[in-house]
Amino acid sequence: MKADIIIKNAKIFTADGANPMATALAVKDGKFIYVGDEAGLADYEGEVTDLGGKFVMPGIIDSHVHVTTGIGFTYMDPGEYILCSSKQEALDFMAANIKDNPGQRRYRFILERKNLHGEDIVKEDLDAICPDAELLILEGEGHSVWVNSRILAMHGITDATPDMVPELSYYVRKDGHVTGNAFESSGWNMLFDGLEELSDEQIDVVLQQWIDYSKKAGVSAVFDAGYPEGEALHERVYERLRELDLQGRLPVYIDGSFALTNPRRTREVIEHVKRFRSKFDTEHLKVHTFKVFMDGTLRIETAAQVTPYVDTHKRGATTYSKEEVAEVLKMLNAEGLDFHAHTVGEQASRTVLDGVELARKELGDAFRVRVTCAHLEIQDDADMERFARLGVNANYTPWWHSGCTGGNPYALWCSLLGEERAGKMYRSKTMWNTGANVTWSSDNIVFGDFTTWSPYLGMEIGMTRFIGPDTLGPEIAKVEKEFPSPKEKMSVEEMLLGYTINGARQLGIEDTKGSITAGKDADFLVFDADLLTAEHSGFGRNKPQQVYFGGKKMD
Repeated sequence: MKADIIIKNAKIFTADGANPMATALAVKDGKFIYVGDEAGLADYEGEVTDLGGKFVMPGIIDSHVHVTTGIGFTYMDPGEYILCSSKQEALDFMAANIKDNPGQRRYRFILERKNLHGEDIVKEDLDAICPDAELLILEGEGHSVWVNSRILAMHGITDATPDMVPELSYYVRKDGHVTGNAFESSGWNMLFDGLEELSDEQIDVVLQQWIDYSKKAGVSAVFDAGYPEGEALHERVYERLRELDLQGRLPVYIDGSFALTNPRRTREVIEHVKRFRSKFDTEHLKVHTFKVFMDGTLRIETAAQVTPYVDTHKRGATTYSKEEVAEVLKMLNAEGLDFHAHTVGEQASRTVLDGVELARKELGDAFRVRVTCAHLEIQDDADMERFARLGVNANYTPWWHSGCTGGNPYALWCSLLGEERAGKMYRSKTMWNTGANVTWSSDNIVFGDFTTWSPYLGMEIGMTRFIGPDTLGPEIAKVEKEFPSPKEKMSVEEMLLGYTINGARQLGIEDTKGSITAGKDADFLVFDADLLTAEHSGFGRNKPQQVYFGGKKMD
């Protein structure tokens, strides 16, 4: 048989459990037609490439990213980083910046909440230093904002405006009055004002940057986790992706979604997912997933917990109850749709698991929804084995597994969770050992230089739980020592499987992608270094020398 590509003398990690390693492969019409030893190549004709023992693996699958949100952050300059150690210093910094830059419609800043040391900024503070323009401060983790009265008025936010989800997505109030501080998605609609004016050309140029990065990194498929409170731009970006695909300019497979933040819109969002499934159905763009933000983040204590936070004794809240999750799952099941949840805290994932259990009990063998819990920063012991038993995908963001915050992150998490629980964060190895389908992702919302989008950075920190001097990672996230527990360190084989076949299973594309197997799409990467034996420290510096998507070599 005539083949388009024939490779021999390679070290091929196939991610195929039935044939885990091979030395030769052949490709025809964009598909693998042979994977095995070199003797089997006798049945194929064509030019043979001897790789001299180089390492080959399947294309990377990043199972939770934010492609559309990245467009928003590209054109929404977050503003000046506030250098301060108190509320008054923060106000003085902003006042000086506004004075030095007169005439702007909106002033934007970034502030780490910890630098306020328990004080808070209210709209009256911001009105005093910026009475004639809009002023917005993005909290450092990106999950809350402070705004002045002009922005509140522009969005019609008053004391009577209901919270989306109390204790999760809400407007801070004092004596019944909104203060200008909004948590989680209650603030995101204010964050991205003005982006509806972006042109197709502006969107395309940034998308091309992401496509070029993906080709160089060997990321052949992603799950796009939606754009909370940015639905119009989200749809426009998908329209541009569809057009690029029709033009043959989108080699990366995108598994898309539509995101819910407000539970009162559940049925409406399900209809949007159905509409997107019909509207965006090209070779490399599909949509079949309902994405929900079940909770928030640890640092601002909006992540939902079984055990209260140590300092405030709060527990956070979830978007749905377990009964509501079950009802959503039944609706999705009837429509042939899937469910993907942001679940940072232990109560968030428990609520999803409880909902799955209720839905499965009622639907039995008719239950067919693929369910994924993403992030999983902290899990209760009682829930670890339930993922495998209930068939729920466990998606982790491994570059966070050093503690993510720089310096001594363990001390921070101890102050919020207590020492025992902080030592049980990011338990991906424990989850892997239960037999659950564990997948990896970068969960990025900003394009920039794509450093933290790198799957090889994720692999490194998944194996080391450390961002040190040899790590090609963000300087701000460098840590003093590895994050506990060493028992949670992954092997390189586990990292590779989580970024390939396990990701394909999460997305439901395991029949066509995720492993080097005859009959599947010929997505594969060639490395000079042998990733199976490479040093774990500095592993993130690896990159493929050749990248093939669908049997085509990427430039």
